[in-house]
Amino acid sequence: MKILVVDDHPLIQQALAQALPQLHGPLEVLAAIDREQTLTILARHPDCDLVLLDITLPGAHGLDLLAQLRRDYPRLPIVVLSATHDRATVGSAMAAGARGYIAKTSTPAELLDAVQTVLDGGRSITADIAAATARIGALPGDALGLTHRQADVLRLLIQGKPNKLICRDLRLSEGTVKVHVSAILKALNVRSRAQAIVELTRRGVVIDETFSIDTR
Repeated sequence: MKILVVDDHPLIQQALAQALPQLHGPLEVLAAIDREQTLTILARHPDCDLVLLDITLPGAHGLDLLAQLRRDYPRLPIVVLSATHDRATVGSAMAAGARGYIAKTSTPAELLDAVQTVLDGGRSITADIAAATARIGALPGDALGLTHRQADVLRLLIQGKPNKLICRDLRLSEGTVKVHVSAILKALNVRSRAQAIVELTRRGVVIDETFSIDTR
């Protein structure tokens, strides 16, 4: 397996070269610091499995390189790795075809989980970005195939609350909450809370901490 890291900061390159080999199976980490090197390396390694892309490279204009890579390598998964993760930038990157968005403030475990999710065919946004970009309005619960109680759990889940706090707020047992969370993920056809936010965004749902779901 080959992963190309596109970032002009040596410390980031070094950190990823140490972290990424913790993924399952043999891995070769390739490195590029600008657009030209990125295109050269991909031409030499057409079997590259994933690109981790910083969208603030010198000489590159925002999301232009992402758009070019999506056009020239439509089957190559691209995950943005950036210190910039405001709502507009994250939304634009995902709309441009990024399969994930990882904050540079993420822990190694969060980064590896996000990368593995994309390698497995999913989409992923690290939790800190999901929390920072969350802004939601009311949504009919039946549009998601959720019961009233599942909608309540989803509302708290999106606010970033762990199962124990959801139990407390809704006066449910932890086992019951786990069942509801599993049902929510199944209804959205995702495997994690971060992926649930991505899927809601893909469906046109706008998310914030006042998120509510109308199940009437």
